[in-house]
Amino acid sequence: MSHQHFQLVDNALTADVTQEPIRAGFGRGLKAAGEADESIVALCADLTESTQMHLFRQAFPNRFIEIGVAEQNLVTVAAGLARVGKVPFTSSYAAFSPGRNWEQIRTTAALNDLPVKIIGSHAGVSVGPDGATHQMLEDIAIMRVMPNMVVIAPGDSVEAEKATRAMATNGKPTYMRLAREKTPVFTTDESPFEIGKAYVLREGHDISLVGTGTMTYQLLVAAEKLAKHGIHAEVIHAPTIKPLDKDVIIASARKNGRVLTAEEAQAAGGLGGAVAEALGDILPTPLLRIGMDDRFGESGAPAELLDHFGLTGEKIAQRAKQFIESMPKYHQW
Repeated sequence: MSHQHFQLVDNALTADVTQEPIRAGFGRGLKAAGEADESIVALCADLTESTQMHLFRQAFPNRFIEIGVAEQNLVTVAAGLARVGKVPFTSSYAAFSPGRNWEQIRTTAALNDLPVKIIGSHAGVSVGPDGATHQMLEDIAIMRVMPNMVVIAPGDSVEAEKATRAMATNGKPTYMRLAREKTPVFTTDESPFEIGKAYVLREGHDISLVGTGTMTYQLLVAAEKLAKHGIHAEVIHAPTIKPLDKDVIIASARKNGRVLTAEEAQAAGGLGGAVAEALGDILPTPLLRIGMDDRFGESGAPAELLDHFGLTGEKIAQRAKQFIESMPKYHQW
């Protein structure tokens, strides 16, 4: 299978891998985008430091608007700014945006196909002690079904910076989800990123592991553990959930005959749903979707929660091994 070479950091799977919050990359990327284009403006719902938008605010105070705790107003004002030629970035916790203002995003930004950028920070169960109310798990699903909306979940802070700069120029309403906690930085400055592209990080022939956001790293860990059992897993990183890179995923499924998806979100409707739809339309293939299984999160330490809900590389490897042992490969006749 031909694909663009994707460079990983040398120490990706070691204990001394660099860790940084994905949202830090967004903060740097937004400031850089603002330096490149004076039409970029930023709006926040009283969470400027938490979402890392303070870097933009410090650099461009006249292009920053503090909306306050009013998420519905946040995106409506942004849509108005987009209508007069600005490129507005909005930020809040994902539980509130898009969680609280989905209808305003739909009606003012998406329906009019305006380049409003919605940054949903603190997504997934790894938010930790804040618990179920703040652990947004449904955002990928609800934003993916919105017409005109692009949906992105970068794998680490380096990729988040690239994704932010790409969003600034794509001319589309776009949603990007960010995690709160530090996570491993596995991509490099030279690793490719393009909206709508998926990347093969590791080649294999027994199963295709497709991940997005924080789960891609866990799939790399899972693939390493599976290799010790003689199982050669292919790892695909899909930072863009919509539009989904069907070509890369279908080609991998055609070769490997089994697919597993992983996301730090509801297993229903998100990346797993998108892959299921693509496979169902083009190449019916056995599929195991890993994520939150129709339940809310809980309060706890981030690592503890990931383990509890089966979202670590170790737990995913166990599920993948059972899936391979019980599910024959699909082969086209």
